[in-house]
Amino acid sequence: MAIISRIGRKSWSVRLLIGTLYVLLSAGALAMIYPFSLMLAGSTKSASDAAESRMIPPFWYKEQALYSKAVECYFNESLEMMNITYDGDFASFQTAELPKKPNRKLVDDWKSFLKESNLPAYSYTASAISAPVSRGVLPFRLRDFKAQLIKEFNGSMNAVNERLGTEFVNWNAFYVLPEDYLQRRNKPENSPFDQAFLKFKQSLPEDARYYFSPEGFYKVLFLKTQYSKDIENYNKEHGTSYKSWGEVHLDLRLPAGPGRTKKEREDWESFVRTILNLLWVRADREAAPFYHDFLKAKFRHIESLNRLYHSDYESFEAVPLVEEPPSEGLRLSDWDAFIQGWKDPDTRKEYKLPASMLRIHSTDFLFRDYLEEKYSTLAAANAALETDTSNWMQYLPPQRDAYYYYFRAREKELKKEFTFRNFTTVFDYMLLHGRGIANTAIYCSLAILAALIVNPLAAYALSRYKPPSAYKILLFLMLTMAFPPMVTQIPVFLMLREFNLLNSFYALILPGLANGYSIFLLKGFFDSLPKELYESADLDGAGEFRIFWQLTMSLSTPILAVVALGAFTAAYSNFMMALLICQDQNMWTLMPWLYQLGQRSGEGVVFASLLVAALPTFLVFAFCQNIIMRGIVVPVEK
Repeated sequence: MAIISRIGRKSWSVRLLIGTLYVLLSAGALAMIYPFSLMLAGSTKSASDAAESRMIPPFWYKEQALYSKAVECYFNESLEMMNITYDGDFASFQTAELPKKPNRKLVDDWKSFLKESNLPAYSYTASAISAPVSRGVLPFRLRDFKAQLIKEFNGSMNAVNERLGTEFVNWNAFYVLPEDYLQRRNKPENSPFDQAFLKFKQSLPEDARYYFSPEGFYKVLFLKTQYSKDIENYNKEHGTSYKSWGEVHLDLRLPAGPGRTKKEREDWESFVRTILNLLWVRADREAAPFYHDFLKAKFRHIESLNRLYHSDYESFEAVPLVEEPPSEGLRLSDWDAFIQGWKDPDTRKEYKLPASMLRIHSTDFLFRDYLEEKYSTLAAANAALETDTSNWMQYLPPQRDAYYYYFRAREKELKKEFTFRNFTTVFDYMLLHGRGIANTAIYCSLAILAALIVNPLAAYALSRYKPPSAYKILLFLMLTMAFPPMVTQIPVFLMLREFNLLNSFYALILPGLANGYSIFLLKGFFDSLPKELYESADLDGAGEFRIFWQLTMSLSTPILAVVALGAFTAAYSNFMMALLICQDQNMWTLMPWLYQLGQRSGEGVVFASLLVAALPTFLVFAFCQNIIMRGIVVPVEK
């Protein structure tokens, strides 16, 4: 029967009261939904949208927001590398707008060039293999490489370390550093692990790679860091009249001819001799005599060179000019010294490759050569590609346009990836990290079993036999709730240490074996059961254990569910005690592992780990709420 009758509801004051109640309830619901939605949206975050706080992730409905996250992932969260590759001045990934007029025909030529050229592996690197800014995130290609090694080595990290020469502690410590072969100090490594990654990288399609651009490196990190992004400052220093940075290029050779200035030549020579990676530097064949003079001055005798080079040249003239720099060793060091300039310590004479014999050998120039060979004239290239260039130098690899078409074709896949990527990271961490899931399952099961045995026995004794001190005992049990766990954990730890029980399930279970509040609830429920049932059972000759097990326990399902739920919640969420008394990581439950994950991860992974941690408790409450309400509010009589 309704509390307010239909006639009563016709009153305006009653309607106003009911409306106020609905408004308050709706406000309360929104107050709960809003922070939960923020956490859910936060679980999809990366570095590019970490500062935003919205209930719905923008990349779900904004193409620009999705593109920002996509290019961030593509360039392994390196804004610097994106500016170099795209020849841009983006201040952040959020400002990286979609290309307004992508050139499909030029992209098609770029793809044809890549298929026909067979570029060396050092000319590109894999995308989506690292997330150093977001921290803790596993990009999808890093997951692919990781899964490949897990399958190859049957999940054994020890086998990986032994065969590939690595020192990873476990699979969650596995990582790959993005390659950067633009600066002089970086060079391709040749370890077994690097060879394994090289094989993986070569198996990737073209749209899963980005190619290094020495020209972009020259402008972004060499020129603009010296002369700022204002082209007028550059013009003032160099005596030039460029209208924009788009007209400035890295020349194939030392800049010469009309309009080229001494300062431009100085910049080019300094960059090529000391900054640019030797992988992109070549010498003309006419430089061989200069190279031989350098070797003679340094080694004096061919025997000395042969001993250090492990070679058998008959004379210095027989030593070939370096075409592609070796990856390591004295040969590489000597070639670097010859490029930069080496001064004989005895004669003080400097030996250096003449600047006029230096040239750049990069993907940028190879692509220009491909276009020039294909179209012969600039006019034919402009007509076929629908461009308006005044010289071949204006053609750069259209990597930005190429990625745009890749992005448009895979928007749904990218949305799915960024929605679940952080959750995938958390589950990967949980499954591969120690015995966290198994320990939690065992701990929770034992805690529930102990709570359903010890607490009902204590409550049954107080309810059935009613000792004179029953209420004093209950008061004593309830007093234990006055002390927070932070106060009791120190004496509990000391006691467990004395009994040599640390790092065991005994240490997890015994401190919470009996619970005063659960005993209080159970006694109240047992008291509500009809006495006639117990009298009938006595007359029928039932023993005390049968009365307890078949009668009391079978009629107490609702309250037992409440006790079990409390035991599960306490065990599942136990963090501090689990960390304090089980310092051995093999005994850690999920909470310490997730805490450790949060300490070394970014905001998105932390939010995802909190949601994953809350999921079991939520499911238990969602499916058991009717039983819980029956146990708390409506005692059942049978």
